[in-house]
Amino acid sequence: MVIDFHTHTFPDKIAEKTIEHLSKKGGIKPYRDGTYSSLKKSMQDSGVDVSIVLPVATNQSQVETINNLSAELSGKNGIYYFGAIHPDCSDVEAILDDIKAKGLKGIKLHPDYQGAYFDDPRYIRIIGEAAKRGLITVTHAGRDVAYPEDIHCTPDMVLNVLSELKGVIEDRLVLAHMGGFDLEDEVLEKLIGKPVYMDTAAVLDRYPNKCKEIIEPHGADRILFATDSPWTDQANMLECLKSLGLSQKDNDLILYKNAKRLLGNALAL
Repeated sequence: MVIDFHTHTFPDKIAEKTIEHLSKKGGIKPYRDGTYSSLKKSMQDSGVDVSIVLPVATNQSQVETINNLSAELSGKNGIYYFGAIHPDCSDVEAILDDIKAKGLKGIKLHPDYQGAYFDDPRYIRIIGEAAKRGLITVTHAGRDVAYPEDIHCTPDMVLNVLSELKGVIEDRLVLAHMGGFDLEDEVLEKLIGKPVYMDTAAVLDRYPNKCKEIIEPHGADRILFATDSPWTDQANMLECLKSLGLSQKDNDLILYKNAKRLLGNALAL
């Protein structure tokens, strides 16, 4: 089994414009068109059984619409959606209760696109309340190609959040991009062994040796296979993981066992 813990889709009516905008802003070329159907086709082509879609609300007015659509689409064709929330939301508890009631298993934060640093008190409140409800928080971590000069989630910020939420957040926080995109040395220095999961989105082909250096001391039981599709190719990312030369036991943990443990009975498999 293969579970991709980090993908994105956009509604058909805005997918083309959104992909074009993000592509120009970040200087990156997409591998798919960002629609639900293109992710479904990518999964079929690559042998990915389950994809987790992580929607991002760039302002608070988008939250309700995103979460309603996520609930409508989640669980079909092996594609499962998380919920969205924004640090400017005042009704945090009600939104998280609604996300849980809808059967969505977590939330996605993107500090760069949401204009807040990861250790902002508003995020700490959101992450803590999500954890109390058994919801997973996935956050973009490290540099973002669209905002390369101002990093909104660094390892030090992660340590601050873990300190503030000690005893609350353990095993409910996933750091995308192997703990920090383009901050791999700092991740090795500061985050190894901390009670966080890391996903492999968009880095397995960028610095594979460093990925292996992080996986081995942090533990394969805290790593989640992820691609960041449509910004990378799911089939290629699978090959990149296999090329690291990890044991079959470790590959199985990364490819699906860790994700199934985190998601509990949410996957209808």
